[in-house]
Amino acid sequence: MGEHNVSADRDPHREQAFMKSLLADLAALERMIESGKIETGVRRIGAEQEMFLVDQAMRPAPVALEVLQAAADERLTTEIGKFNLEANLSPRMLAAQGLGQMEQEVNELLSVARRAATEFNAKIALIGILPTIRQSDLSLDNLIPSPRYQALNQAMRQLRGGAFNVHIKGLDELQMTHDNVMLEACCTSFQVHLQVGAEEFARLYNWAQAITAPLLAVATNSPLFVGHRLWHETRIALFQHSTDERSNTRQLRSHPPRVSFGESWIKNSVIEVFREEIARFRVLLTRQVDEDPLEVLARGEMPQLTALRLHNGTVWRWNRPCYGVQDGVAHLRIEQRAMPSGPTVLDEMANAAFFYGLMTALPAEFGEVDRLMSFDHAKENFFAAARHGLKSQLSWIDGRDYPASVLVLEQLLPLARAGLQQAGVDTDLNDRYLGVIENRLRREQTGAMWALRSLAALEGQGTPELRHRLLVERMIEHQQSELPVADWPPANLDNSREWNRSYQTVSQLMATDLFTVRPNDLVDLAASVMDWKHIRHVPVEDDDGRLVGLVSHRDLLRLLSHGLLDKQTQPMTVAEIMKRDPITVTPNTSTLEALGVMRRQKVGCLPVVENDKLVGIVTAYDFLALSAEILEAQLKPDAT
Repeated sequence: MGEHNVSADRDPHREQAFMKSLLADLAALERMIESGKIETGVRRIGAEQEMFLVDQAMRPAPVALEVLQAAADERLTTEIGKFNLEANLSPRMLAAQGLGQMEQEVNELLSVARRAATEFNAKIALIGILPTIRQSDLSLDNLIPSPRYQALNQAMRQLRGGAFNVHIKGLDELQMTHDNVMLEACCTSFQVHLQVGAEEFARLYNWAQAITAPLLAVATNSPLFVGHRLWHETRIALFQHSTDERSNTRQLRSHPPRVSFGESWIKNSVIEVFREEIARFRVLLTRQVDEDPLEVLARGEMPQLTALRLHNGTVWRWNRPCYGVQDGVAHLRIEQRAMPSGPTVLDEMANAAFFYGLMTALPAEFGEVDRLMSFDHAKENFFAAARHGLKSQLSWIDGRDYPASVLVLEQLLPLARAGLQQAGVDTDLNDRYLGVIENRLRREQTGAMWALRSLAALEGQGTPELRHRLLVERMIEHQQSELPVADWPPANLDNSREWNRSYQTVSQLMATDLFTVRPNDLVDLAASVMDWKHIRHVPVEDDDGRLVGLVSHRDLLRLLSHGLLDKQTQPMTVAEIMKRDPITVTPNTSTLEALGVMRRQKVGCLPVVENDKLVGIVTAYDFLALSAEILEAQLKPDAT
């Protein structure tokens, strides 16, 4: 759940005291490993289920604190954003019905969360990145008011020394800057844990790294961010940007980011990973630590290693080592963090079963992976899978390259089945979960592929905002029916309900693909753009994207009717004819309010401005087209 009694205070004495505790914890862990104090021969599993809260318009609903109070279940907790929740599942054995019990608990907690969310007109959505999220949702107003998250934001900004820059290229290209860590709230995952022994940690951790790429390829569910079609698993890129506290100087030195796949195989022990984290990454959060871990060991008890766990919690490896103590016994776990939330609980459990099966079979079948493939190939595979999902090409341990779907279907699925059988997982669960993966491969449909195909099928129907809302609506419906994503039909606008709610705000109606001019541009350019693109209004913006004026077809007609263009001895610029300080609205302005403004002010369009930047435009024609669509929908025989 994370330590909340923390500080980002850069006081040197506090930092020095914490570093002393951190080094003492590492020394204690090393002694525990050498003396056999870490539990071995046990395969426990666990998971963390992250989720979004959405309102009736499928937009982020910042009601997490209220929902948690209503739910009153200690297994549910906050994440960084007020529109996020996290469920922490109970640890259990992998063998027999362990996976089935995990699935049952996830569904139980989702039912609790859904009931509580309903009290606040909200719903639960399982997806890696919510398609309807906007940059305006990522203000500090939506940061959970917890000392941990506030301290994390403060520390990140201090070390970064500037805004967080996001540049992701996919089918579309996204460039944006953001001034806080709320980008992290855009990413939700289904993180699974596997307990391993200290003596086998290095071998199994390396295998976890190697199989992350094929695992991710079959699990992708985050293809969209702020309206852009990016990677099949955009979380991978976005989460790195959201926590990148490296200054420009450290980036130039190729200093690794806190979110990373790693730089090499580990050789002997988990100690190598923790040493790397301490050596490379500055302490972000501190707290007072009263425990002397070596004294605790001398008493025959197991230390909590509080400082080490806190620092480890601020380095986000996609496979993260974890230390814990349960019932007085110390253990180590590998936390697999790359899998996204959703598309359904059944899909998530299938992904988890695939991971656990491979983690059992591959080390037994092939030994040490670092002798079979280079780390660079494993890392390259990881990013290829994040970008292209099932369409990626992966290098494997036999030195050959395979399409991800072929590698999984022909080689890895049979091994995963054998691994689950070897781990003692009941045959019915083995068949059920890996059958979901096989069906996904044969139908070539992950959550990401379903979303992208649905958007392609919806092209030209409604606004982008409506199409993204429709994706979330359909996704939630399928999640509640537990129909695995391989069986989902494409989202269909014809079946959309409640058209009157589909356009409640300007954001759901406005055009965002804008043609604009600058004040010093020629009037001839503005006229040409209007003619070429069949539009009647052209916003005027400065070089920073701020709206400074508006040119309408009426302005041009007025010039022509008075013969002013012919009388000009010098070329006329847009600044000379534009209407300055035009009336504007925000994306959250209601459509009825916007329509009222247009009628009262007798204007044919309203530029849409957010954070002083032009983000869209809504026109009288948009309202006319909307009226026609609503009327057409109401006249259909199956209209609701």
